[in-house]
Amino acid sequence: MVMRLALLLVSLTACAQSWPDYGGGPDAAQYSPLTQINRANVHKLTRAWTFPTGDNSKYFFNPVMVDGTLFVLAKNNSIVALHAATGQEKWTFHPPADTKIITNRGINYWESKDRKERRLLFCSNHQLRAVDALTGKAIANFGVNGSVDLKDGLDRDPKTIALVQSTTPGRVFEDLIILGSATNQGYGSAPGDIRAYNVRTGKLVWTFHTVPRPGEFGYDTWPKDAWKTVGGANVWGEMSLDVPRGILYAPTASAKYNFYGADRAGANLFSDSLLALDARTGKRIWHFQMVHHDIWDYDDATAPKLITVNHEGNRIDAVAQVTKQGFIWVFNRVTGAPLWPIEERPVPKSDMPNERTWPTQPFPTKPPPFSRQKFTVDDLSPYLSPADRAKFRDDILSARNEGLFTPPGTRNTIQMPGNNGGANWSGAAVEPGRGLLYVVSKDLPAMLKLEPEGTAKSGFNDSAEQRGQALYQVHCLNCHRADRRGNPPAMPSLDDIALRMSREKIVNAIRQGVGPMPGYPKLTNEEMDNMMAYLYNPARARATVPAGTNGADAERYLSGFGFMIASDGLSPIKPPWSSLTAYDLNQGTIKWQIPLGDVPHLAAKGIKNTGSHYPKVGPVVTAGGIIFTGTRDRQVRALDVETGKTLWEVEVDAALEGMPAVYEVNGRQFIVFCAAAQVGLTPGTQTKINGAYVAFALPAEK
Repeated sequence: MVMRLALLLVSLTACAQSWPDYGGGPDAAQYSPLTQINRANVHKLTRAWTFPTGDNSKYFFNPVMVDGTLFVLAKNNSIVALHAATGQEKWTFHPPADTKIITNRGINYWESKDRKERRLLFCSNHQLRAVDALTGKAIANFGVNGSVDLKDGLDRDPKTIALVQSTTPGRVFEDLIILGSATNQGYGSAPGDIRAYNVRTGKLVWTFHTVPRPGEFGYDTWPKDAWKTVGGANVWGEMSLDVPRGILYAPTASAKYNFYGADRAGANLFSDSLLALDARTGKRIWHFQMVHHDIWDYDDATAPKLITVNHEGNRIDAVAQVTKQGFIWVFNRVTGAPLWPIEERPVPKSDMPNERTWPTQPFPTKPPPFSRQKFTVDDLSPYLSPADRAKFRDDILSARNEGLFTPPGTRNTIQMPGNNGGANWSGAAVEPGRGLLYVVSKDLPAMLKLEPEGTAKSGFNDSAEQRGQALYQVHCLNCHRADRRGNPPAMPSLDDIALRMSREKIVNAIRQGVGPMPGYPKLTNEEMDNMMAYLYNPARARATVPAGTNGADAERYLSGFGFMIASDGLSPIKPPWSSLTAYDLNQGTIKWQIPLGDVPHLAAKGIKNTGSHYPKVGPVVTAGGIIFTGTRDRQVRALDVETGKTLWEVEVDAALEGMPAVYEVNGRQFIVFCAAAQVGLTPGTQTKINGAYVAFALPAEK
């Protein structure tokens, strides 16, 4: 017994010193118990080492550190092992030459009980792969010739599946790697099954159908046989594990198509739900649906946060889920019972043909929301140009604008927070034992408008144009609209782009990004050819109508517009555009809220505390009383957990997305940031990325 206790203590100590998985560990707490760096000495932090990414690609990778080795993504999507104390390279694994899509937010680490086998697991080009963590060599006997095809086993023709792999890693539990997926955004997307594979063999162990099959719980919340045609309800974001209990917590996305659901009448379980699954079997333990029949793309991307709180005199293990709407849902981790009442409230009704919106939506009574949930002319930014102010004022006054859950239609509809607002991936951290939660959010209103889509009812025509249209729906439609006419000047028309730009310039713009448009460097050459086929021949691209589902033979609609952006690339709503909010979940109250970051060109004019624009950054909390985070304004910061006050900040060479890693090596604590994103989204600001992993530590003792 004494020996077992000693081994357990050694294991816990090693875990405390390492950063063994995305988000710090399987619980996704984004928390470190290390205390060497604290509020009293954090101002002394200096650069310990820097490792350049070695290319001009955008990275937002969360490093993994085990036994003094730090694993990062660099050098054209290669996995690089570094000495965690010095940043010196140990080995590099180069993925297959054609790799364009990779799990670029993080990877998973697994080791056998005797620690003789150690593996890194990641996905690329819709294949699950394994690499020896000690040598950097691919494991050839994993799956078939070293990989597992993620398009197999979905009960769809793999040739019709354009996208299934997420760029977010899964979760390792015992000898399983559990994966979500990123399906297309359009009609006929891949199903969002959650699947578990054996880490040694790659064999599929269990599947949970997020669109239920006949005889499965929730089947009656869809039209008959919807599982054959409807896609999505997937976990493209982050999952969490309660390892001692063997429970997986998985937040799902909306069903597809995102903004029009005539072919999927019903509440649509298990879309937009928090699922608690048996991690060994995939069996459902409990669930809660946060949006019924979602037509707003209000999926949840942030990992559910495992936390222990004092509630009504009891110590309760809870799980908290933050959302795009600005809500926080808090449940008993074991039973699924909410800690505070949840009310079903009436919401506006859709006026679209064949659309049957759900009459009510759930609202948590506590804690209060962290984002603004309305956008009126009184909320317009003081930094808008006169022309922009007049335009957005007219847009708001002429739009349907009834607050949360205003359904999109053929008339412009205001959405606030927008479908890219609220909390996003890596956006929350917790102090698990104190019951405190910290969430990064952005206020970014959207304008939705449904427009008819031309359809062909003669069966699937797997043409390059059609595949290109599917990619357009995923990456471009929200800003450039279904008719490709955009929302000038920030989001120009693409309707006549073939007459205005050469193919080379279009490809470069898509890969590198232009103005407020982010780049998509991970598109394969084949996908780029398909996109070009569609943009140069848009009239020839058609999509099929799923047969046999409610409303399927009716005209279908796609949404134009997307998030609202002024001509200078900024949001039209008054700042702050991003915030960091601290919650005491023992009481269900807000402790403090601050703007997070600045916009460089406004800060240069003395306009500060606006919050950075369009952030996708994650905080990390330490037992030293520090919140570490980076922002798009190239600043890395240490904030006081009690007040949000900035205790230390320093500028790095590139903008930041994602979250840092915190660990200890040889008695010295390090914080490593991936600084390899674009500085801003304003027109003309895109420059070469001098990306690097930057490690900070207290000065070494002499």
